[in-house]
Amino acid sequence: MNREATVSLKRVTLLVLLCWLSMIGFDFLLHGGILAPFYVQPSPFLLPLEQAFRLIPLGYLSFLLLAILLVWLMLRLDVRGWRGGLIFGLKLGALVWGTMVLGLMSISTASMGLLVGWFFGQTVELGIAGVFAGSGLSGARLSRLFMAVVGLIFLSALITVVLQSIGVTPALRVQGAGRT
Repeated sequence: MNREATVSLKRVTLLVLLCWLSMIGFDFLLHGGILAPFYVQPSPFLLPLEQAFRLIPLGYLSFLLLAILLVWLMLRLDVRGWRGGLIFGLKLGALVWGTMVLGLMSISTASMGLLVGWFFGQTVELGIAGVFAGSGLSGARLSRLFMAVVGLIFLSALITVVLQSIGVTPALRVQGAGRT
């Protein structure tokens, strides 16, 4: 019996969810902190901030699809452990986001700095998700992994707020935010 068959559907589903949440947590730091300066500059490539904020759920849905792909491939290839997951996630991230960036370079007006930031940031994001997937596939307790994801989300939010508060990165403000 192969190892893929020994992992329950419930565990796989929860691992996908954990990977997805870890990606969303790091993504908040990546875009709200590290890459924020690119989003406040005028660009024919980027949507206006108000429209972009409304469409964030679509971006998060794309991360869910990547989390499903990551866990599925790790199961099929029998990748286990946090280190194996990290390496696999980084490789998959470099291939997926490298393809995306090269495609955008060939057809869009996106700045080179933004594209490089996306490549490295999103590659790290899949590496982080790989850590959680690999740990879960090697038998780590899901409750412990969930607490680690919560910690990652909290730490990412804290670092983002600090970066914005001390002026290292701009605070992204949307017109009409807070109004119903």
